[in-house]
Amino acid sequence: MRLAFISDIHGNALALDAVLNDIQSRNVDKIAVLGDFCFRGPEPKRSLELVRKITTDVLKGNADEWVVRGVDEGEVPDAALEIMKKEREWSFSKLDDEAIDYLKNLPTELNFQHNGVNIHAFHATPDSLFEIVKPDDKDETIVEKLMKKEADIYIYAHIHKPFIRFINGKCIINTGSVGLPFDGQNKSSYALIDIGEDDYESTIVRVSYDVQKVIKQFDEMDYPNSELMITLLEQAKV
Repeated sequence: MRLAFISDIHGNALALDAVLNDIQSRNVDKIAVLGDFCFRGPEPKRSLELVRKITTDVLKGNADEWVVRGVDEGEVPDAALEIMKKEREWSFSKLDDEAIDYLKNLPTELNFQHNGVNIHAFHATPDSLFEIVKPDDKDETIVEKLMKKEADIYIYAHIHKPFIRFINGKCIINTGSVGLPFDGQNKSSYALIDIGEDDYESTIVRVSYDVQKVIKQFDEMDYPNSELMITLLEQAKV
């Protein structure tokens, strides 16, 4: 069985188009989406519509929570709070009540089992949509924050930096970001898992998309923080 895990689209529907086309070419059996669909991108509505057209499991991310109820003090640096509130209001204005209700009621974790391989998936950690777990954190930190339930594979997103790591015989995967990568490579990222009869293989897939076309979208619209977003898209890092 072949599984694809995608996340952190952030309103970049053109990147999502490219990723879904790549997934289709690989004969994937099942897709799971780990959150952050609309906020901080030029096409929040179409991004969410694309996700909802897929027969898939969908989880909530921190940015989805922000779209629903706003950005609270203490959740982002003080200097960024005002502009991120404006970005949230812009994204919110592009969605109807039904879409907001959909985001509000999304689950926050996924448990999946096939051929004896157990997968536990979530956006940031099992206990939080906001907590940051870095690729180079100590083994003890990874175990404490991510490996709350018994599983063979733990998959999360949120940090926009893909990696695969093994601790105590368990596989930890970060999907990276479809729409806003932060690892210096401005290509979409997602995780692919092949489960055989008695083994599995995990891969990070990078997909090219038309970054300049997305930048042009920002240039041509009234997005409240377009200059920063264009820089993030070009440099693929914060």
